[in-house]
Amino acid sequence: MGGIVAIGESVRVQGLALAGVIVLPGDSPAEIAASWSALPEDTSVVILTPRAAEAPVEVPSGLMTVVMPP
Repeated sequence: MGGIVAIGESVRVQGLALAGVIVLPGDSPAEIAASWSALPEDTSVVILTPRAAEAPVEVPSGLMTVVMPP
């Protein structure tokens, strides 16, 4: 089974690290795009904040993505 990664604003995703989620913070569209580029190869699930979900990035195929509630 692959890993779980969270992308989005630091204050919204940092607590997920306590549950073993890899946290890739990004507060701007450029930082969010850089986080997508830094995904580990074994990633299966990506948790996104609403702001990260709106960022104009191409989502790699084969990944399950979920968006946190506002």
